[in-house]
Amino acid sequence: METLLYSFFAGTSTIIGVFVLMVFGEPGNKTLASLLGFAAGIMLAISVFELMPEALILGSMTITIIGFLLGALMMWSLDKVVPHSHLSSADHLDVENPEKIHVDNPILRTGYLILFGIALHNLPEGLAIGAGFESSPEVGVLIAVAIAFHNIPEGLAIAGPLKAGGIDNLRLLIFTLIAGLMTPLGTLIGLAIFNISASLVGGSLAFAAGAMVYIVNDELVPQSNNMHSHFANAGIMAGLLIGFGIL
Repeated sequence: METLLYSFFAGTSTIIGVFVLMVFGEPGNKTLASLLGFAAGIMLAISVFELMPEALILGSMTITIIGFLLGALMMWSLDKVVPHSHLSSADHLDVENPEKIHVDNPILRTGYLILFGIALHNLPEGLAIGAGFESSPEVGVLIAVAIAFHNIPEGLAIAGPLKAGGIDNLRLLIFTLIAGLMTPLGTLIGLAIFNISASLVGGSLAFAAGAMVYIVNDELVPQSNNMHSHFANAGIMAGLLIGFGIL
């Protein structure tokens, strides 16, 4: 129950991004770069210092390597087939695979494809939270915190185009909440898998590590550096040091 609770808060932190947009407008590049960099640092620390070594203990070198590669491969596959978007600055979105979704209003279309892509990407993030708690409560909480920081800018990415496309605030909150709830759904799937065998738990930990490292390198680091490289580096270092110190 504790695992699902943390996963719920991590996933639904996308709503914070919506509230920030409603109340304060879009935050600056320095703030977003720091948030994304911090999330990247914590996720890297968890993957390298905790999940991979624990996967090796519970499984084997072969299981750990295969699990890690499968996690990265799954995220790469989602990138190839799922319409989604990356924040390259506080006021600009780079859209990938826009042809996968069809809506007449181009701004609304962008918002829907971001919503769809982020919702699917939240599933493996939920698995990572479950894998973290399977390793230790401290690791699980750290992963949940990192994903929560990651999800705040994602909420902004969802809310901006949808609001510009004419979606009212109530539906905006509902859509964003649905995307966030995919995270605890991923955790539920993970918890069902973890009860089968120790080797499978080890493989799942490595899988979560591979997925997170891919997210860090493909999304968080490039996006944060594009916004403000110095603040991004400060966030990454802070995240790495905090993750290393706690683990």
